[in-house]
Amino acid sequence: MILLQLSAAQGPEECALAVAKAVVRLQAEAHAQAVQVRVLEEEPGPRSGTLRSVLLALEGEQAHSLVDCWTGSLQWTCPSPYRPGHARKNWFFGGARFTAPAPELAGEIRFETLRSSGPGGQHVNTTDSAVRATHSASGISVKVQSERSQHANKRLAVLLIGQRLAQQAQQDADAVRAERRSFHRQVERGNPRRVFRGERFEPVSG
Repeated sequence: MILLQLSAAQGPEECALAVAKAVVRLQAEAHAQAVQVRVLEEEPGPRSGTLRSVLLALEGEQAHSLVDCWTGSLQWTCPSPYRPGHARKNWFFGGARFTAPAPELAGEIRFETLRSSGPGGQHVNTTDSAVRATHSASGISVKVQSERSQHANKRLAVLLIGQRLAQQAQQDADAVRAERRSFHRQVERGNPRRVFRGERFEPVSG
């Protein structure tokens, strides 16, 4: 099983429309290649029928090659359906794959079994196949009940937590880069705490 996230990032509403169209296209390609696709999470876009991001689970012999075609920077070339006469015709969105995390991650997760339930409290089945998984170190928690067996739900839960951890690491890295950029702008020109001089960068005594 592979997780694939399609995202419009900070792009305009046309990029969110591109993501929604991409999901339909990907599902058609998956069907042709006998790859199963399930929508795990989705964030609606600014307009009806658009998606800011979507997280998909793909499974099948051709899943890896299919995901490869949807990973990286993706472009949709089309006149804007929202802004007639707008000069821009290229809209970009991205695809990111999340493969199985390190095997030891499962040992860092607490699992609880739950009764699967549907809308209105109706039971999907009569077994405790749903699971709630919590990563001990980070506190990240997910509930999974989309699979029929407890084992499959646990496997998907580990993948989801691995994806959350990868996203968190990326966000932390982005925050550090932003802080560095901010620091560059904030360096005071004057009143130095220390002074260095010459090619040999020798400190000047106070």
